[in-house]
Amino acid sequence: MSEDRTYWVKTLMQIAHPVLQALSERRLTRDMPVEADRSKYTHLEALGRTLAGISPWLEHGPRTGEEGQQRADMALLARQAIESAVDPDSSEYMNFNEGGQPLVDAAFLAHAIIRAPHELYELLPGKTQAQLITALLSTREIRPVFSNWLLFSAMIETVLFRMDVEIWDRMRIDYAIRQHEQWYKGDGIYGDGPQFHWDYYNSFVIQPMLVDILEVMGDQFSDWDTLRIPVQQRAVRYAGILERMISPEGTYPPIGRSLAYRFGAFQHLSLMALRQDLPAEVLPAQVRGALTAVIRRQIQMPGTFDEQGWLQIGFAGNQPDIGEGYISTGSLYLCTTVFLALGLAPEHEFWQGQAEWTAQKAWSGKAFPIDMAVPSHN
Repeated sequence: MSEDRTYWVKTLMQIAHPVLQALSERRLTRDMPVEADRSKYTHLEALGRTLAGISPWLEHGPRTGEEGQQRADMALLARQAIESAVDPDSSEYMNFNEGGQPLVDAAFLAHAIIRAPHELYELLPGKTQAQLITALLSTREIRPVFSNWLLFSAMIETVLFRMDVEIWDRMRIDYAIRQHEQWYKGDGIYGDGPQFHWDYYNSFVIQPMLVDILEVMGDQFSDWDTLRIPVQQRAVRYAGILERMISPEGTYPPIGRSLAYRFGAFQHLSLMALRQDLPAEVLPAQVRGALTAVIRRQIQMPGTFDEQGWLQIGFAGNQPDIGEGYISTGSLYLCTTVFLALGLAPEHEFWQGQAEWTAQKAWSGKAFPIDMAVPSHN
């Protein structure tokens, strides 16, 4: 196994294990500190976001050896954590419908199940499956904000379809897809609602959810199927943009809101590597190198974790002042989405060899590919 893969697994375990271990033992609400009082929401945030990032590894990771045992152990903890969260008799029974925020994190949980349907749904006890469906259906009480939040409703309906729930709502999916088509700004970027924002929400939410919703639902209607091509073309372009934003030192611009999600800003780049849909000029190994540099840069900053191993608010260390009003401890676990590419087998070319990423080539005076916008009609 490559040195980088070993480091990714170790770091994923360092971040995710405290959440899943505590919740599986029904003590998350007791043990996880809540940095900023969002106690009504923060525990579902921690669960949904953690699983959204580690799910491809749970579903497709090795079944043998040390990593295989780690994967199996984490998959079991994940199922026990879900059971704890959706059982009305559990001390950890979570809020899925009070206030607006549960829609967001139920959607991240739904996205995790889309990425790992066998490990995170099919292997659940029948009672837990039914309780999970009930919890997800209850989110329909929440009216999404006219923004990327439309995709949260759509993602929940997508997983209900995947679970063979007959009353999945076509309109919620259609509305989200159509609105984002209207919000496309050009050159691989969507607006977050009618306006364009300089931030990483195209990677935190918009493009990964659009790609995966259409992957699952595209064949339900011909116009959804038709949209898969341009959405995919935009996704490839945006992955190329993200790769170029990583400096030779493994830093990236601290632009926009939600910077406390740290390297979750590169969810989309990791997803496109997982899907084997990177731009033609971008080698998988250079993406691995770039992402590893970012992970190391942020995870090794003093103050990233507290003394008990829980993430703390910050971009580079503990910087509580960068946490917006909706940020609390559970929110921070969206950073796990950088690890999506762990769903690629250890033998995959992503994990093999070395390759400089674009900024390394450019700033060392070496030849590197010129950059070109995609046509506006895409």
